[in-house]
Amino acid sequence: MRHWRAPFDRQGYHHGNLKEALIEAAQRFIAERGLGGFTLADAAKLVGVTPAALYRHFRGREALVAEVAFRGLTQLAERLGHALKSQGTPLERFTRMGEAYLAFAEQEPGFYAAMFSQKPGEGETCGPPWTKGSKAAPSEGSAPSGGNAFDFLVHALSDTFPDGFKDVDVRFIAIEVWALSHGIATLDAAGQLPKGPGLPDKYELLRAGVLALVHGALQRRQTPVGK
Repeated sequence: MRHWRAPFDRQGYHHGNLKEALIEAAQRFIAERGLGGFTLADAAKLVGVTPAALYRHFRGREALVAEVAFRGLTQLAERLGHALKSQGTPLERFTRMGEAYLAFAEQEPGFYAAMFSQKPGEGETCGPPWTKGSKAAPSEGSAPSGGNAFDFLVHALSDTFPDGFKDVDVRFIAIEVWALSHGIATLDAAGQLPKGPGLPDKYELLRAGVLALVHGALQRRQTPVGK
């Protein structure tokens, strides 16, 4: 978990930085206490303003958490994009994307938890990677546009496996890869990922799981119908 600086520097709020201070405060509380571990009054107290001052920037607590989620999704997309554009073969770059995802989840627990927070009464999340930064899910094989994290994943799969997965939409494979990545990151954050002699670390586990997933899909593509 990150080590947070404290207390906040209140001088910045007189220079138009209150919104950023509130976002950082919410991120800090989520990382340390969980999504339900703070109120708007807590955030106001931490940054040294009255609760009424928060409403100049956010309609309520959910809006503040949603902004934290958006910032997290943006930073995640930047990391995945950097990995996708790094040196090496398509498979090496694809592997680095998985490593970047797990590292982000570990290093930015406040952002990561907010990204998958539940909106009360709506039954919807603040947004998986493909719902921020674009109006719709990318079409199969499309190149990343607008820094969308899911776009990067789809593009990396298409680049790594240019022959595709027969009649399986590459976006379906991308969702499976993302679900595996999220599961490993969540187990690791909860301290429930089994560890011990002979067991792989989270990076090795994700690499092996993703390769097994995509190779299984490729094998299905190569198997004649009826066999």
